[in-house]
Amino acid sequence: MGEQRFVMKCGGSTLAALPEAFFAELCQLQEQGVKPVIVHGGGPAISETLGKLGIESGFVNGLRKTSNEVLDVVEMVLGGRINKEIVRKIGQSGAKALGLSGVDGNLIEAVPVANSAEIGFVGDVVGVNASLIEGIMSLGFIPVIAPIGIDGAGQRYNINADTAAGAVASQLGVERMIVVTDVPGIMRKVDGVNKVLPTVTAAEIDEMIENGEIYGGMIPKVKAALQCLQGNVREVVIVPGDEPGVLSRAVAADGIGTRIVK
Repeated sequence: MGEQRFVMKCGGSTLAALPEAFFAELCQLQEQGVKPVIVHGGGPAISETLGKLGIESGFVNGLRKTSNEVLDVVEMVLGGRINKEIVRKIGQSGAKALGLSGVDGNLIEAVPVANSAEIGFVGDVVGVNASLIEGIMSLGFIPVIAPIGIDGAGQRYNINADTAAGAVASQLGVERMIVVTDVPGIMRKVDGVNKVLPTVTAAEIDEMIENGEIYGGMIPKVKAALQCLQGNVREVVIVPGDEPGVLSRAVAADGIGTRIVK
């Protein structure tokens, strides 16, 4: 693999709550020559802004119904507010970051999802301009990517952040994807005590959702992590962002969080 690089996916609200130590660690990794790529979401902030503007938007199977009006807000919140907030925070830590969305340089090429008649402008990723990401990294910047896609005709699409992150990781040939969240990992009750599972397979996850061991808000997180297991990505690590040294430990696969393997 030569140089060490990793793709990290983080929700916008999770990122906003991360301690300064997290960004300091990102800076430290960059100084050591590790090359991170960040793909972020921002669901709660989009919902909040839609609410303020009085725009209706529901969900179908966890994906936001996206009309053109909703799409404007998605682009504004993800590509504007949240993207720049992350870039600023990384900059304050002493590292260098460059924010862009999938529209810039046709970074994320998308097509409408199968049920677009029902859900609107939501896209599946069909291509990632990896050479653009490589170029940004070679200039010494951490790419911070907002998951908005574009097609050949110039139509924009709202893309699930986990789907986008998995596609970016796969195109870059990264084998391990790090999902930073607000939970210590996937939990299982052992003798009445919740313990973090060090490793699970995709099949075991389906089984645990089926039998109710994974429930509530954890289901979308885990399903999202599974969406990152695509192409060349062989494992996804779910880690808690507020744990000291979380990134170095995740990169070194040092027993933090839960590893989901194919």
